[in-house]
This record gives sequence, C-alpha cells and structure tokens, in this order.
Amino acid sequence: MTGESDIGISRRGRVIAVVIALSGLAAILAPILVQLLALPVRYEMLFYFGAIGGFVWALINSYQLWRLRRKHGESSHAER
Repeated sequence: MTGESDIGISRRGRVIAVVIALSGLAAILAPILVQLLALPVRYEMLFYFGAIGGFVWALINSYQLWRLRRKHGESSHAER
C-alpha cells in the first residue's frame, strides 16, 4: 500500500468511528433532550431514526472499507 492510500483508509476509519459514537450518543440522549426541550414524543423517534441511519451508514461503509483493505492486500490478524 502506498502512504496516501494508508492515510485515506485511516481517515475513513476515523470518520466511521465518529459516526458510530455520535449515533450512540444521539440514541442515549434522545429522551433527555426531548424532555429538556419540552418537545413531543415524536421528536424522540426522530432522534432514534437518525441514530439508526447513522448506524446503517457506518455498517455499509465499514464493509466497503474492509473490502478496500482486502483489495490492497492488507489482511486482518484473524487470517494469519
């Protein structure tokens, strides 16, 4: 692998990690935010759907990243 592709793969992995963390926080904090802002319960569901969307996006991109790494010949520790 070249240095540029290593940097790109690393950056993509960090973005995926941040999206997973923010989606988890949105799901955890949804009831608290809705209660503090005195919003109807349907807005809590909006937070949950946004979190689910983030998790699905991260799952799809993690799979694409895994395939990209395999294509470039970088195997995981489990394949040894």
